[in-house]
Parts: sequence; C-alpha cells; structure tokens
Amino acid sequence: MSYVDRIIEDITKKNSDQPEFLQAAKEVLESLRVVVDADSIYEDNAVLERLVEPERIIQFRVPWIDDKGNVQVNRGYRVEFNSAIGPYKGGLRFHPSVNLSILKFLGFEQIFKNSLTGLPIGGGKGGSDFDPKGKSDREVMKFCQSFMTELSRHIGPDTDVPAGDIGVGGREIGYMFGQYKRLRNEFSGILTGKGLDWGGSLARTEATGYGLVYLVEEHLNQHDDSFKDKTVAISGSGNVAIFAAQKVYQFGGKPVTMTDSNGYIYDPNGIDLDAIKDIKLVQRARLTEYAAGHPGSTYTPTGEGKPWDLKVDIALPCATQNELDLNDAKNLLANGVKIVGEGANMPSTQEAADFLLENGVTFFPGKAANAGGVGTSALEMSQNSERLSWTFEEVDTKLRTIMQTIYNNIAQAAKDYGQEGNYILGANIAGFKKVAGAMLDQGIV
Repeated sequence: MSYVDRIIEDITKKNSDQPEFLQAAKEVLESLRVVVDADSIYEDNAVLERLVEPERIIQFRVPWIDDKGNVQVNRGYRVEFNSAIGPYKGGLRFHPSVNLSILKFLGFEQIFKNSLTGLPIGGGKGGSDFDPKGKSDREVMKFCQSFMTELSRHIGPDTDVPAGDIGVGGREIGYMFGQYKRLRNEFSGILTGKGLDWGGSLARTEATGYGLVYLVEEHLNQHDDSFKDKTVAISGSGNVAIFAAQKVYQFGGKPVTMTDSNGYIYDPNGIDLDAIKDIKLVQRARLTEYAAGHPGSTYTPTGEGKPWDLKVDIALPCATQNELDLNDAKNLLANGVKIVGEGANMPSTQEAADFLLENGVTFFPGKAANAGGVGTSALEMSQNSERLSWTFEEVDTKLRTIMQTIYNNIAQAAKDYGQEGNYILGANIAGFKKVAGAMLDQGIV
C-alpha cells in the first residue's frame, strides 16, 4: 500500500463521522502523490501523519443570558491545525451548522491557503453553533463576551490570530476584541477584521472578493483575454459576493446573479450593487425584495433552480461548502462556462470539480482563489505590529500582488509536475511544499 493510501485509510477510520474534513483531506492527499512518492523523506519523517492531525483542538461551553433572562449554552471551538510557518490564522464562524468536521475541514484548507499567500501564517479555524440571526445586539454582545472569555486563554498576536467568517462581522469582532482587552489589559492585534478606528485595515472588507477576481483576471491576462463583456454568475450575497461583483464591473464584466439561503436573483441587465448592499448589509433582509424593485429581474426559490443553470462565461461560487454539485457542473458546461473560481471554502463537490477539470473548464480552488481575505488579514497583523495604518491603495496593491503571485506559483507547480492547467493540484503542491519544508526543518514536533 502506498504512503498516501495508508494515510487515507487511517484518517477514514479515525474520522468516519467527519465527512467535510475527509473530503478536504482526501482531495489534498490525492494531489500530493506525485510529490511524496518521489521522495521518501516525507514518509520517513511522518509528514503526512502530522499534517492531517491538528496540533491542538479546543472545545468549550459558552453560557450566556438572552434578553428574556434565560440562560443559553452553545459550543465553542478552536482548531489550531498547523503552526510550521507562523501563528495560527483563520476565521471564526458562528452558524448552527458549525461542528468539528466543518472546522477541521476549514482549518486544514487554511494551512495551504495561508502558505500560498507567501506570508508567515499557519492554519487554524474556530467558531460556534451560535446563530446571530434574529438576536439583538445585546444578545450578540453577551454571547461574544462569554465566547472570548474562554478563547482568550488560547490566542495571542504571536500564537493564534482569529478573524471573522460566516456570522462574524465587524460587530462580533468588536465585542470580542473589547472583552479580550478587558480581560488581558492590553491592546494588541489578536483579531483581524477590526474597525478602522482601532487597528483595522483598509480594504479588508473587500479583500476576499477583490482577490478572487484579481486571480481570475491574472489568468485571463496571461491568455490574452480579460473580463470585458464577460457574463458572470455569482452565488452568495455577503461581502465576498458583493465585492467580487464590484470588481467584475470595474474590469468590464457583468455579474448577473446573487443568492441567499432562500433562493437566487437573476438580473440580465447586471446586478444593482447599491440595492444589494442596502438589502443585505443595512436592512439584513432577503433577496426577494430585489426582484420587486427591478423590472426584468427574476427570483427563483431554493429547490426550483440555481444560478448555475444559466448561460454564463464565468462562475464564482461565493456562498458555502458543497453548493455546486455534479449536476450543476454539467449545467455550467452545457451553458458554455469557461472558468469557475471558488470564492467560498470548498463550494464545489469533489465530483463537480473533477468533472469540470476533465472537460476543460479552468477551475480555481478556494484555497488559492479566496486567499485574498487571509492575505489582507496578515497585512493587518503587520500594520498592528508596526503601529501603522496603510492607505487603501497601498493595501489593495499588495493584495493584487499576492493574488498574482499565487496564480503564478500554482500554475508553475502544476506545470512542474506534468499537469499544466490543473490548478487544484498546483495549489495543493505549492502550499504543501512550503509547509512540509518548515516541518522538516523544525524536527519531529
């Protein structure tokens, strides 16, 4: 049995109740065969065994009092996966679906994503099954303070620096930062995504969406093409989707779809981003309101269709994991899609990604395509360390350079291993080699 097959068999036995983690781990391990089979140093030093096992998993209870005076209890987690190249770095997710499998999958992906940025940050992820939707600001504050009371024991600017994710925006980051400061009596960069008046970075809100489009644009440019006159399907309607759409417009393309958990809108004239920002970021309402105010647009409820059913040139899934399945991939191909770039974390199933690759569709995995968010978080860490604040243009220029470098590195890695154009393999190998090299240099720890 090969080294990779042995590791896959082992993690499947140990993590049989964690489908999302197994999906992510197997996808990476399959890509690494060509690397680890060619050099016994990885097996001799148990690099893969150590890579797939988190350095530390922290689980804790989060008690808090709701507005009715009732005590509520949620679960909190932090998965500190790999610190070979820097302090753990990765978001906190507050959503009812949060469990250990999802956080391990996200933390594992984060190892390679963070490595690809070229910045000194390791991989981690955390969160809670708490749902901020429908909660008052006071309830969210009470939860965040209780969550940080425990989490504060395990993080620090040189240890672990969480950020936001689904359900964790500026409000939640603010409440958690305030509690950490109160508990530790220090003002330090222990969270990213902070407010601009207290250590945050310009362009952080836009970074993941912008970075996604920068990477796709770099690919287009290197193939004598551009976004100009391209029709783009986007899923999601949060920051990633909104700012990806904004950058698509700036590059001359036309985003025509957005989604939320209830359905999707299609506007053949191009999505009205001012309306979307008001509905989703200000009113925190549903997309059904968009179609009512935009003649010619349509709203399709969940279960009756997806944005991947439409004729588009480029698809950017920016919502959540496994939202684009094999049937969706077939529909995209039939409708002429040329490029799929993942703005969310693992939004395509393995079957969908394989199908698109096999049929000549250019596919950029999330660990490369959405790395602009964590890359800019690392830039925020740098500004905090230096007690400086860079301009929007400075950060945006650095972000674009990061994404161009990622594209070139994953393209070169795929070419070096005989699979030119396979950016999944390229991303996994390029990310792995840097982390594995650091692990080998640091001994068996």
